[in-house]
Amino acid sequence: MLNSAVLVLNRNYQPVHVTSVKRAVLLLYLGVAKAIDSQYRLYEFNDWAALSATTAHDSISTVNRRIRIPRVVVLSAYEYLPRGRVRFSRLNIYARDHDTCQYCARQLPRSELNLDHVMPRSQGGKTSWENVVCSCVPCNLRKGGRTPEQAGIKLLRTPVRPRWTPFFRGASRRVTYREWLPFLNLADASYWNVELLDD
Repeated sequence: MLNSAVLVLNRNYQPVHVTSVKRAVLLLYLGVAKAIDSQYRLYEFNDWAALSATTAHDSISTVNRRIRIPRVVVLSAYEYLPRGRVRFSRLNIYARDHDTCQYCARQLPRSELNLDHVMPRSQGGKTSWENVVCSCVPCNLRKGGRTPEQAGIKLLRTPVRPRWTPFFRGASRRVTYREWLPFLNLADASYWNVELLDD
């Protein structure tokens, strides 16, 4: 329970990070953040701890009391947003393309998908947001080292660089806490991953 997720907002109520329950409770205790409830009321640590004793939500135990887990905290002094650069990575391409082959339109588990260069590298294609798409293995093999036109297949949609908020990509699929939903853009997708580089 201590490692489950808590959404962190800046003081303008914009999401800036996802942290653990352990870290969120420490931020509350130190007075750096306040917990927010479903009615958008803010609570400092002592008030939240007193409120917690009267509710039947997920909670953690301390030496002398149970404390309700805050699913959203608001930082008291931080008003900035992290940079909006989206990592060019395998998981972010899968998220952009909704785990859907961009040739046959089948949505598949990520283990059955790979990446395809629309303009093959052998023909000068770059490894970039605008040239790499999610593809199933059969379509990738069928296309081979050709363009979609040369292979006689059609591209579902032209690939573009996404404009996601970095910390919350994929939130609509992975977040299970209803308390987060008012603060998230549901078009966002995954952050944790490695960047892909053009050789």
